[in-house]
Amino acid sequence: MAVLTLGCKLNQADTEVIVRRLVTNGVRVVDRPVRGADAFVINTCSVTHVADRKARHLIRLARRLSPGAQIVLTGCYAETAPSEIAARIGADLVVRNSDKASIPDRLLKRLAPGGNPGACCATPVRDGLRTRAFLKIQEGCDELCSFCIVPYTRGRERSVPITRVVEEVLRRQAEGVLEVVLTGTQLGNYGRDLGWKEPGPYPLLEALLERTSVERIRLSSLQAQDISPQLLALWQQNPRLCPHFHLPLQSGSDAVLLRMRRRYNGDEFRRAVEMIRERVPDAAVTTDVIAGFPGETEEDFEATCRLCGEASFAAVHAFPYSRRPGTAAARMGGHIPPSVKRARLERLLGLGHASAEAFRRGFLGRTLPVLWEQERTGYWQGLTANYIRVYTSADEDLTNRLIATRLLALDGEGIVGVPELAVSLNA
Repeated sequence: MAVLTLGCKLNQADTEVIVRRLVTNGVRVVDRPVRGADAFVINTCSVTHVADRKARHLIRLARRLSPGAQIVLTGCYAETAPSEIAARIGADLVVRNSDKASIPDRLLKRLAPGGNPGACCATPVRDGLRTRAFLKIQEGCDELCSFCIVPYTRGRERSVPITRVVEEVLRRQAEGVLEVVLTGTQLGNYGRDLGWKEPGPYPLLEALLERTSVERIRLSSLQAQDISPQLLALWQQNPRLCPHFHLPLQSGSDAVLLRMRRRYNGDEFRRAVEMIRERVPDAAVTTDVIAGFPGETEEDFEATCRLCGEASFAAVHAFPYSRRPGTAAARMGGHIPPSVKRARLERLLGLGHASAEAFRRGFLGRTLPVLWEQERTGYWQGLTANYIRVYTSADEDLTNRLIATRLLALDGEGIVGVPELAVSLNA
């Protein structure tokens, strides 16, 4: 069975729940389109029209590869595309985000002759699960940024109580997982729906640090307004917290940020980045930026470029503004011509590439712990705590090992390293 994921880390967490349930029932799961699969689960994104197009492409590809397969469409595109459209392009079943957890059992019933769930698959395996576990601690958003469709596809904010998160992390820890990635739509609002006077991830992180011993804990995303000295003190005191902060910028122009309904201005974003740099050495700060929001002038765009240059981001995910039905921005005037959006996007991508390379270059010659995940096409790849991807060739099995690694040379979007195999930090 193939389980394919598009989009955010929240989707990756949802996919992991589906995969774990299938694998527990003896299903052989792969994470790529394959010929002859019994079924495809396609967990989609709908944040842009390009994401919608990728979802349609995967459905058609799955149908070509396996004409008789059951194709299940879920994720945010399943919320925005009517079922009849999905059926027309090849999906057999459309499952809304709120019903994702039912997918494994529904597939097992459909595919297993005589009610035997293992009969639909090849030899059972358990190696399809990642060494880094993605765990959803919060979902939904009440902020209603003017460009964003996520509040309509993910719903209102819901937080997973601390005790349940701790229990899940302890389960992953017992399985040998070395890094847990905490995901959500608005992690800075964690607990707000539970009635907390001061929402945010601080109490949860404090509980995880006290009650678990998993080697690494990583937050998937925060907002600039979530950064505070109190929160960063946890990173200063606990090396188990990964020094990686994803802070979506979206625009460096105060006028555009106001129309976007963001809760910070350019100077506040700068101060958040500066605070991280001062208090968390070697931290990676990554971001999202939108090119060509309605009404964005050349002056607005230059403000975004300046802020990107000042922030020295470790990675920039830049994408053109995409009109999403039902959002406030879709009804605004001043939509930017596609050719202008493309030109602005190319410049942002160039700035992001140079900034990311400069960040990686600053770590050449140093030795950092790398969590090695998987071997593909003759080389191993893994991640440092501050989210630098590292590659190496080794005859020894490095799977799920945290090893001090000498970082030697830039290689594409990563660094070539040499593991000090005698020093396995989780041995």
